[in-house]
Amino acid sequence: MSIKVKRSHAQPIARLLSKSGDISQLMRLSRLIDQAQRHLRAHLPEEMREHIFVGGFRDGRLTVISGQASWLTWLRFEQRRLLELLHQLPGFEGVNGFTFKVRPVRPIVAPARNTRSLSLNAGKTLADCAEDTTNPALKRALERLASHARPPTK
Repeated sequence: MSIKVKRSHAQPIARLLSKSGDISQLMRLSRLIDQAQRHLRAHLPEEMREHIFVGGFRDGRLTVISGQASWLTWLRFEQRRLLELLHQLPGFEGVNGFTFKVRPVRPIVAPARNTRSLSLNAGKTLADCAEDTTNPALKRALERLASHARPPTK
């Protein structure tokens, strides 16, 4: 028994996105959802903007998600005004209602950058080692490390 492998050729991302396939439709939907979220948040009271997320669009209904039911209760009373706001955006003329969902929301947070610094004494020691080293690659590495020594504080 032999197993035949279909060889596929890698394609540039621009070609994949320009086709009318699944990826381009997904990217278009993602841009529309982001646009709707920014537009809605711009017209909400300041204290609730960071708690409201647009989760999707299906069958003419826009899904709005929040971690607290109280925010969504307020939005239920404002549905007509929010629909008028959405109808101002191109591509959202077909939105005829909202689906409100209370879900735990964990916004993406960039990890804190772990920076390290060297004392002047450590930097001087590394620079001295670099001077005494004959291996060029090791010498460059030691010099790069020595350059991270923190400047004197005034």
